Amino acid sequence: MTAQTRISEKGQVVVPKATRDRLGWQPGTDLDVIETGDGVMLRRRVMANTLTVNAGVARLRTLYRHEGAPVPLERLNWSAAVDDADP
Repeated sequence: MTAQTRISEKGQVVVPKATRDRLGWQPGTDLDVIETGDGVMLRRRVMANTLTVNAGVARLRTLYRHEGAPVPLERLNWSAAVDDADP
């Protein structure tokens, strides 16, 4: 559906009621304003789960657990030259 609106002198834009109702946008809904090549797009903001650094590291450690001997730093940045030099 296409609707029309106008920018007010204060720079405000009213999203038509029918559009707000169809999208379920209530007063106070947070929106992202995304610039496109020829205009803007409004999208409901999706709140990402934010973690502290320590919580993120703890989560990664549960997902990616290395069992065995420590891996030398040179092996973490893989290249064919490193593989060829390894006995």
